Amino acid sequence: MSAPHGKTAGPFRQPKAVWAVAFACVISFMGIGLVDPILPALAESLHASPSQVSLLFSSYLIVTAVAMLFVGWFSSRFGAKRTLVIGLAVIVVFAALAGSTDSINGIVGFRAGWGLGNALFIATSLAVIVASASGGFGGAIILYETALGLGIAVGPLLGGELGAISWRGPFFGVAVLMAVALVATLAFVPSLPKPKRPTSPIAPLKALRHRGLLTMGIMALLYNWGFFTMLGYAPYPMKLSAHELGLVFTGWGLLVAAFSVFFAPRLQARYGTAPVLYANLLGLGIVMAVIAAGVATPTTVIVAVIVSGAFIGINNTLTTQAVMLVSPVERPVASSAYGFLRFIGGGLAPYVAGKLADATDLSVPFYLGAATFLLAIPVLASGHRLLRQAEAQPEESEPVTPSFTAIGTPVAGGVPPVVVAVGAHHKAAAIVDAAARLARETGSPLEVVHVQQTAVVEEQAADTETADQALAAVTAHLDRLAAHGVAATGQILTSVGDHAAAGRALARHADQLGARAIAVGRSPRGPLAQFADGSLTTALTHSAHCTVVLVDADHLPRQLTPAALAELRGSAA
Repeated sequence: MSAPHGKTAGPFRQPKAVWAVAFACVISFMGIGLVDPILPALAESLHASPSQVSLLFSSYLIVTAVAMLFVGWFSSRFGAKRTLVIGLAVIVVFAALAGSTDSINGIVGFRAGWGLGNALFIATSLAVIVASASGGFGGAIILYETALGLGIAVGPLLGGELGAISWRGPFFGVAVLMAVALVATLAFVPSLPKPKRPTSPIAPLKALRHRGLLTMGIMALLYNWGFFTMLGYAPYPMKLSAHELGLVFTGWGLLVAAFSVFFAPRLQARYGTAPVLYANLLGLGIVMAVIAAGVATPTTVIVAVIVSGAFIGINNTLTTQAVMLVSPVERPVASSAYGFLRFIGGGLAPYVAGKLADATDLSVPFYLGAATFLLAIPVLASGHRLLRQAEAQPEESEPVTPSFTAIGTPVAGGVPPVVVAVGAHHKAAAIVDAAARLARETGSPLEVVHVQQTAVVEEQAADTETADQALAAVTAHLDRLAAHGVAATGQILTSVGDHAAAGRALARHADQLGARAIAVGRSPRGPLAQFADGSLTTALTHSAHCTVVLVDADHLPRQLTPAALAELRGSAA
């Protein structure tokens, strides 16, 4: 529930630092589908078999997986900006080298170096863009989601256009664009504070001792096995040119981005994380089986691959949320452990698929991919209870006390409280004051609550503020109320997901308290931000079992007349 200090900026009114990282994110996300259109051309030009070409996925992803174990430690020691810059520089160098080599083994080797740069970049990009945003983290998330959508959709298109000229084109194109992003990052992104204590390099491996994290990580490994089998081998049976393959994977990428950003959170809110994942994994298994059965019919493969984008978009987002919900360790550590397992699955799949295709026929790797999607269902089911418990009570309630005691008569215990939700924006004080007056007029205790959120975008997760910032957001109001003789308590909750998830967490907390009413201010975010990142107020209104009082801080004198207060007392009773 953080928001900007001062006037609210629109999601696209951001400093140059945010735009620099967003541009780099676009190019990074392009890498997902950039090479797919040139896979057949690579095999033909370099006289390599599909199994040899598939190794450029394996080397890239396996190195990324291993590097994910150490990037948290590296970033905590050297800072987020330096980690980001080194990652970009490594990508520039190895993408250019991959385009300049004349052998498939050379490309496979240079893609491994590219994977190292990718790990350094993806581990810090979301955190940097959130920390650098001036429009609140909601605006930063929208910009990150936009970069994701552009990158996933445009990557195959650009890869197809450049690949139609030469198979070297996509590699050199990434090198040039990432070099531009590197210069912009150096010029505009400020140095960011390091964590108070560095992360242990073995912390991600230790984190896998926790059953919930390990279970969700294995489920992600199986899912990514099927995903990268499709990504690495589906271009061959389509029998299309580089340009045509680019268009096919552009359609796929558009569905990935749309279902990840807009549909996954809404399906999750309605049906729950686990049920949606069960249905989604089953859908992916069916689509993969269709590709296997129709491998000799290009049209069948093309349609199935495009349709799979919808399932993949949902799965990417909800799998990450499931990991963050059940994980008992710090977010960066959980992300590193989860990244290690999922990238291992993605890296091994193309290698094994190549061996199977060489020994049998092209349908067998796709049948195996379908089996891994289906096998992920019982793995997820083994952790169903943990996920259900975490989702039912995801907020970790942390009480907050004022710096000094209020001089006043405390409200008797057992009386239903008035809960007021606060963010770190300039109208928060007026909203808290309105809630305090409502509490006083109804003879209710007052609780000031702040929801500290972990934002999840596709397969990335980042805390939107530090624990100290969340604490300050509550303590400042408690101290100000205490100075005016108003006794109040404070709580910090946590939630994983979008603003709507924060609204549901707040509603659950109010239900547990048996609250008389929840006071919340009008969102400082515009309709675009609320549509893209969910509406806290809408989710709160739908989920809460008590009265929700919407406070318009711009019209408080009119709202808080005696008649208005009498109406509020009646509705909150």
